Amino acid sequence: MTNSNYKNNKKKKKKKKGPQSMRASNYTRISNMTTYFNYPSKELQEELKCIAQAIVAPGKGILAADESVSTMGKRLKDIGVENTDENRRAYRQLLFTTDDKLAENISGVILFDETLYQKADDGTPFVQLLKKKGIIPGIKVDKGVVPLFGSEDESTTQGLDDLAARCAKYKKEGCDFAKWRCVLKIGKNTPSYQSILENANVLARYASICQSERIVPIVEPEVLPDGDHDLDRAQKVTETVLAAVYKALNDHHVYLEGTLLKPNMVTAGQSAKVKNTPEEIGLATVQALRRTVPAAVPGVTFLSGGQSEEEASVNLSAINKVPLVRPWALTFSYGRALQASVLRAWGGKKENIGAGQNELLKRARANGEASLGKYVPGSAGTDSGSLFIANHAY
Repeated sequence: MTNSNYKNNKKKKKKKKGPQSMRASNYTRISNMTTYFNYPSKELQEELKCIAQAIVAPGKGILAADESVSTMGKRLKDIGVENTDENRRAYRQLLFTTDDKLAENISGVILFDETLYQKADDGTPFVQLLKKKGIIPGIKVDKGVVPLFGSEDESTTQGLDDLAARCAKYKKEGCDFAKWRCVLKIGKNTPSYQSILENANVLARYASICQSERIVPIVEPEVLPDGDHDLDRAQKVTETVLAAVYKALNDHHVYLEGTLLKPNMVTAGQSAKVKNTPEEIGLATVQALRRTVPAAVPGVTFLSGGQSEEEASVNLSAINKVPLVRPWALTFSYGRALQASVLRAWGGKKENIGAGQNELLKRARANGEASLGKYVPGSAGTDSGSLFIANHAY
């Protein structure tokens, strides 16, 4: 090759792109990647939306009866009852055979895997008992929290690997919604970015899998009440966590109209020096939701987070009285705050079944009124006292 040919050939080579053109090219590729996805079919959208809306119908909420075998054992131990298969079944039977009036305030029940397959004394499956009352069965699908290596005692939640197969099975068994709990802790350095991001992505993947199997996912990012932090700190952490969760749900193309949120109320830590009023708790909670939760979400079903039965009702009612626009239903998904008085009244004795069921009806009615902002403090009878459990796991 002559020298002149070499120079001419060199001129024909493409010039390297400058930084600006490279950025523009990369932006085009990224935008094309992130905006191409498919919504669920119209039929699936309608099914999921109808289930979610039914769960948060006015004056109704969820009974969380999804305690694991070990956690149920602790509840039974508190009333002097042995933790056996039969005693657990007998107690759940008490709950699910309560008068049909229960369905006036309870729209759904979250079950544990064991309970899903149990039956009443007459052989009727618990799922059928609930459906006959017009109550929607749901199922806890996470497999518990595990440590996040390298963190300050933080955790993530396991159970994604076989979730699709389990959801398909649970749908056939009659469950229309599911629950998955992630836990975040407030400390000097927590929750960390690692914890927030990991748990948000886990919740989003769970929600996506549930919807693919025609199950409505309840997304539960619980910021624990352990600690001495004040209300302001709790609100900021809750807002940060919820913002990350909804970014992840968007990234995973989750159909929001077919989901529900189960967050903590915004409260100061259990060891905080200042005790806030229900009005202060209500305002902080609604502000946090307004800043982070899209209006497309049909409803928010609060966890009780160790509050007493009375506190959980009073604070929920205060939340529903906040004079700000609230585009979602704000209701309850309570475990301890619906069952503490029930367990004490029952005490493991057959002759006390009716007394236990009456307590359940009273607490359900109280929280149904609270979800409408109409609960009168003290009207549901004796308070359970604090139900706080440090570093709560179940």
